[in-house]
Amino acid sequence: MTATLRDLGEFELIRAITARFALGQDVLVGPGDDAAVLSAPDARVVVTTDLLLEGRHFRRDWSSGVDVGHKAAAQNLADVAAMGARPTGLFVGFAAPGDLTVDWALALADGLAAECARAGATVAGGDISSADSIMLGVTALGDLEGRAPVLRSGARPGDVVVLAGSLGRAEAGLALLTAGLGHDADADADADADAGWTGLVTAHRRPRPPYPLGPALAAAGAHAMCDVSDGLVQDLGHIATASGVRIDLDLGGLTALAAAEPLPSAAAELGADPLDWVLTGGEDHALVACLPPAAAIPGGCERIGLVLPGTGVTLAGRPTAGRGGWNHFR
Repeated sequence: MTATLRDLGEFELIRAITARFALGQDVLVGPGDDAAVLSAPDARVVVTTDLLLEGRHFRRDWSSGVDVGHKAAAQNLADVAAMGARPTGLFVGFAAPGDLTVDWALALADGLAAECARAGATVAGGDISSADSIMLGVTALGDLEGRAPVLRSGARPGDVVVLAGSLGRAEAGLALLTAGLGHDADADADADADAGWTGLVTAHRRPRPPYPLGPALAAAGAHAMCDVSDGLVQDLGHIATASGVRIDLDLGGLTALAAAEPLPSAAAELGADPLDWVLTGGEDHALVACLPPAAAIPGGCERIGLVLPGTGVTLAGRPTAGRGGWNHFR
């Protein structure tokens, strides 16, 4: 019989989970005390928090515990990178029903640890409780390493807009799962990210933010930056509003992204427009930044637009009305 959390108990579960986390260089005191202690050599700490709810952010019939752990860590660590900071620590509040299997909970811990390792961070602590469904509250910390934080409010006319990471792939993977076409896709973390539709489903289950490019863009002089969590148009709209500028996207460049397989073949199967996935899909957790025109664009980034006087986000000079993104209450 498979053991459940009720069988194991709270404190044995805590011991089993924390045994999977190796402490990194930034963690001075890890799990086991009333609070953790992390070093803060910059004297400033970047902090972000997020929630994941079963049935809202993930489904257990679509994602394994490892998948959910990767995703929970990635969406928070990407926000740290988007401030131009190096991720350092992760704190996880985990609530679950007593009949959840221990194996699933330990797989979740493995996913959290693996994604932190990708970012150079550590799971430094958290909390556990019972609940009717699985809920995760994740807080991530980061180190600015002497740099100024890169805010949404600093974009200036003349800046170039650059993209680091992928767009549209996670949204396409979600569409495939919703249509019943991706349930058997291999979710192995080592799977080729470009391996057909399987790669799209994996992108939804386990996003891969370009963590090092956040600090690299900050070092290149980025005036503004954000994580694309709710869709390119919507998230650039936040930068445009905060900065009092217009951001005009390059239709040719984004069309080229949408034309890269396997997006077109998946879109053809589903009767969708791959450009919509690129413009409105957010869970790839790419980074977008506004750089001074003379700045050297870091490797791994590509130019996708220009900052101009005005308001809002346009696509080749035309309004992007109707091309929104995710909104929890709509």
